[in-house]
Amino acid sequence: MGLLTELYASSIGKKITVGLTGVLLCAFLVVHLAGNLLLFSDDGGAAFDAYAEFLPSLTIIRVIEWVLFAVFLVHAVTGFIFWLKNRKARPEAYAVNRRNDNSDPFSRMMFLTGSVVFIFLVIHLKTFWVPARFPSGGEHLSMYAIVVGAFSSPVYCLFYVLAMVLLAFHLRHGFQSVLQTFGLRNMKYAALIEIAGMLFWLLIPVGFATIPIFFLLNA
Repeated sequence: MGLLTELYASSIGKKITVGLTGVLLCAFLVVHLAGNLLLFSDDGGAAFDAYAEFLPSLTIIRVIEWVLFAVFLVHAVTGFIFWLKNRKARPEAYAVNRRNDNSDPFSRMMFLTGSVVFIFLVIHLKTFWVPARFPSGGEHLSMYAIVVGAFSSPVYCLFYVLAMVLLAFHLRHGFQSVLQTFGLRNMKYAALIEIAGMLFWLLIPVGFATIPIFFLLNA
């Protein structure tokens, strides 16, 4: 346990922690998007509602939810600590040198994009998860109805799409950092891995962003 604590206290330990938790969260994004694609079924939301009702009935899903919550907190807190530590280590770096000579714009935006994604997640849970799990007044609404109601607002749809754009930036740099942290850039298939990563950080946010656009245009 002491060894793990010492590893986490180091910069490389924090990078590994952020990388591993990020990979787990990326896996969740894939599964979550796959389920959300049922929203495009031409059945009035029947398939999506059946999916949304079935998952919470499984005990393992409830456990996974708490694990994901813990993983996200570890990812966010560790990422913030790592960013803060780096910022304190060179407080005058950007005042002396040109910013573009110190880091790429994606790297400099990690704290900003991560913060916006965090705010988005809080609003997202309040908009969808809370009403579905804790209906006000005991009135049960189908998840599909909640989705339709939320995406009938142009303001919320715009916020959602902008959040997905920033998520793409966050994933883009995060994927590059994971490759560097785990030494995958020098592998034989590094180029193939980078292409797969590019498809991921581009297609996953685009897939999510099409949902509010679809419902807004078909309202």
